[in-house]
Amino acid sequence: MLRKIIHIDMDAFFASVEQRDFPQYRGKPLAVGGAGERGVVAAASYEARRYGVKSAMSSKIALRKCPHLIFAKPRFDVYASVSKQIRAIFYEYTDLVEPLSLDEAYLDITDNKFNNPSATLIAKEIKEKIKAQTFLTASAGVSYNKFLAKVASDMQKPDGLTVITPDKAEKFLEELPIEKFYGIGKVTAEKMQKMGIYKGADLKKIEKNVLLKQFGKYGGMYYDIVRGIDERQVSPDRTRKSLGIEHTFHKDLDNLREMFEALSELADLFVDRLRKSNVYGRTLTLKIKFADFEQITRSRTVSHKLTNREIIYRLAEELLIHAITDQEVSIRLLGLSVSNLDEPEISKNGQLAFTF
Repeated sequence: MLRKIIHIDMDAFFASVEQRDFPQYRGKPLAVGGAGERGVVAAASYEARRYGVKSAMSSKIALRKCPHLIFAKPRFDVYASVSKQIRAIFYEYTDLVEPLSLDEAYLDITDNKFNNPSATLIAKEIKEKIKAQTFLTASAGVSYNKFLAKVASDMQKPDGLTVITPDKAEKFLEELPIEKFYGIGKVTAEKMQKMGIYKGADLKKIEKNVLLKQFGKYGGMYYDIVRGIDERQVSPDRTRKSLGIEHTFHKDLDNLREMFEALSELADLFVDRLRKSNVYGRTLTLKIKFADFEQITRSRTVSHKLTNREIIYRLAEELLIHAITDQEVSIRLLGLSVSNLDEPEISKNGQLAFTF
C-alpha cells in the first residue's frame, strides 16, 4: 500500500530564530555558536552560507571565510520552545510524527485527522501555519516513502515544497547526482565516482552483490533507494539506544592541557546535539583512541538525566583522568555518548489509501 509521507525541515533554524528575535541580525551573515579560538559554528544563516560557512565548522575557519561574520550565543531553551510550537502543528494533522531533531520531522499523513486526500495541500498548510505562528520558514518534501520525502525537502530550500509522485520517482532518481542521495556522504560519493557512478542511473546499473561487496550492508540500501524502495515506517515511538559525538584530531594530543581543552570543546558540541535532539540519558561514556589505535571506553551512570554542560564535562574529565594511567600517552580521537535515554512517548495511528 502506497503511503503519504511529508518531511519537514526548518530553514537554518537556530540562525533564523536569532534573526527573527533580533532585527540587527537580519540580512547579515550570522553564526550561532562560540566566537573564540576553539569555538564551533552550531548553525549558519543563509547569508553566511553564501560565504561557505557551515554548521560544525570551527569559528576560526568560518571567520576566515567571512571576516564580517556575526556570532550569536545559542539559546537552546528558546529553540526548544519554538520546536514545541511547530510539533503542535504537526499533531493537528496526524499522531504519526517522527521527530529527528528540534527542526526536522517525518509525518505519515496517509490517514490524517482531516481526511484530506492531498498530501501536497497538507504540506502547504503546515508550512503556512508555521510561518504564521512562528514567523519562520520551513521546507517540505512529499512522497510515498521517507527517503524520497527527505531528498525532496532539500531540493528547493529555503521555503520550498517539492513533491515526488510515484510516476515521477524513477526518472527523478536516475537524474539525481549521487552526492544528493540522502545517506550517501562525501567519502562514499567519492568512492562511487571512482567506480564511474555519478548519477542514480549509474548506480542502478550496478549489481546488488557488487554493491554489497564494495559497501557492506549499506550496499543493499543503495540498491533499494535508487529504485525508490524504502519500507521504513514513520515511528513515533522510535527509541535510540544512545546518542554521541566523536572527533579525530589532525595532530595527536600529547599533554593533559590539550586533552582537557579538546574535551571541553567536545562537551560543548555534545550538549548542543543533546539539546537539538531533545533526548537525555543517565549513562555517560567516554571513548578514547590512542595514537597506536588502541581503543578504550569508560562509563559512568548517575541517578539523574544528564542535561547540564558543566556536569557532563566534569564527569568526562574524571573518566579521562582515570583512563590515562601513563602520562606519556597520545590521543588521536575522543568521543562522548549518552545512553539510558529518556524520550517522550507518542501514540500511534493507522494508514489508509494514497492520493497526492
